[in-house]
Amino acid sequence: MKTHDLIELASRNLRESALRNALTTLGIAVGVASLVAMLSLGVGLQDLASRRLAQSGLFESVIVYSRREAREFSRTERRAVPADVGEGRALDEAARQQMAKLPNVLEVNPDVRFPTEVRFGERSFFTMVAGLPDSARSSDAFDGMQGRFFSSVAADEAILQIEFAKDVNPLPATLIGQEVVLRYAERQPLDSPAVGRRARAPAAGGDGNGEAAFPGFSVVRREKSLRIVGIIETQPFGGISNFGRGRLFLPLEVAEALHTVQVSNVRDLMRATPTLKTYTALTVRMASPAQVPAAQQAIKKMGFSAFSLLDATRNLRRFFAVLDVFLGIFGSLALGVASLGIVNTLVMAILERRREIGILKALGASDRDVKLLFFAEAGAMGLAGGVLGVVLGWGMGRLINFGTNVYLRQQDLPPENIWSVPWWLVAGALAFSILVSLASGMYPASRAAKLDPVQALRYE
Repeated sequence: MKTHDLIELASRNLRESALRNALTTLGIAVGVASLVAMLSLGVGLQDLASRRLAQSGLFESVIVYSRREAREFSRTERRAVPADVGEGRALDEAARQQMAKLPNVLEVNPDVRFPTEVRFGERSFFTMVAGLPDSARSSDAFDGMQGRFFSSVAADEAILQIEFAKDVNPLPATLIGQEVVLRYAERQPLDSPAVGRRARAPAAGGDGNGEAAFPGFSVVRREKSLRIVGIIETQPFGGISNFGRGRLFLPLEVAEALHTVQVSNVRDLMRATPTLKTYTALTVRMASPAQVPAAQQAIKKMGFSAFSLLDATRNLRRFFAVLDVFLGIFGSLALGVASLGIVNTLVMAILERRREIGILKALGASDRDVKLLFFAEAGAMGLAGGVLGVVLGWGMGRLINFGTNVYLRQQDLPPENIWSVPWWLVAGALAFSILVSLASGMYPASRAAKLDPVQALRYE
């Protein structure tokens, strides 16, 4: 049987039982639509998470700790650093400059955070202050902010997080342009030899005269006035690890110039050996995410513990892969039910067209020709149902996205696109629909091919 004859016969048979075939095709379309809608939701959520993390700038960053700090921060990081590994190098200025010389490094910034008392008028508030580099202005946390970013890296300006701003004034927008005063603890080195001898204790292995003792420092209360220039809804960097946990932000250079007492300073004071000023953590910013793994390995070879957001996204990608599998399984259930409709439709067609099948065989049609005829009918219903299902799934995704954004607007949150239909999902849905339809047509086609032409011609 020629191909165009096969197509013509299949088309005529589909038109003769238009209502039944249309209902079967609609069942396939509903199954494909549910599959497309669920998978597009999973893809959209993954794109949203990746887009938000990419906008934070942390995809291009490597967070560096000393090995001792890494063991103390979290259970995951403790597992990453074996217990028998020493403390490694001190995370000091020399290490910072060495990291800055690595290929493709744009900047190396310290983590400067400190508790302070903030005075506004006659009221005072105790909060955490964090320094922000100038490159942080590209973070998504500053999208739609009230006011503006810092005018310069050395400006005596502050940006408040919205919840803290509401504590200061129930109308936070009125704070922009006003001044607050920081009261903080400044670290001053003990320059006087006499004071140094009284403040120092002998180091382990020292001679008791303070020759190998650790350097000391005194703490002095200082004040600094800052002008409020902006208010943000969310914390920069999303609170990754120890970063972004501030409620008042100021330029990083200004924060460093305050010489506030850091946790690392107290730790260094307790050491038995002398050491220079060290940092709690450093953030190494690369030119692109592709260069992060190489920099991370180079930093680890220097004797430090390095963490990047790419490490965390491996688990995130695994989660979304599992989510897509489950959504795909549940979406395929409706398509499986639709395949039963195809089987039922084609089996009924065999009973109605036994004489036609007998005539075809009497005229010389082979069993293969009869099978191909039923396969063509099943494939046509699968293709039509797949195309209609993709359109319905696209519409369902748009509806879900619209409803979600209505809810977000009611909660005073920015709209988001949580739905995405990539080309591979469309192609995969069409191919899957056709394959399921062909598989459903295997039994009816095989049954039709086995009919005895003599018995088929006698059938009334």
